[in-house]
Amino acid sequence: MSKELRVPAAVLGQIGSHLVAGYPYEACGLLVGRGATNEVLEFHPCDNDAKSSRVYTLNPRQHLLIERDAEDRGLEVIGVVHSHTHTEAYPSPTDVAQAPDPTWHYMIVSLRSGAPEPRSFRIVNGQVTEIQVVPAP
Repeated sequence: MSKELRVPAAVLGQIGSHLVAGYPYEACGLLVGRGATNEVLEFHPCDNDAKSSRVYTLNPRQHLLIERDAEDRGLEVIGVVHSHTHTEAYPSPTDVAQAPDPTWHYMIVSLRSGAPEPRSFRIVNGQVTEIQVVPAP
């Protein structure tokens, strides 16, 4: 399993902008790309149906439409992004319990210092492994 997730700098910028705009609530979205090579090609903002500063719930309709669109183009949803508004970018017990797919990347972006600080993780059977986020051209 690769220990890095390649994300274009422009996509990292889109993620940061969406998550900051969602403050004071946790904001979220989906990563689309190629899972076999750990490449993110797109970020798709989603509504946080929980409207909470402590948890997020991806809008299921948006999730379905993004998944279908990605598959139609030969891509896949490879992960989810959400913000932690006041804590470090590390999976909470709730994040671990709700991690639906062991193949996904779980990117968490801390906003506690003001500037977005992204980190990514794999969560498999409750085990958390950090995956380095590598900015790509």
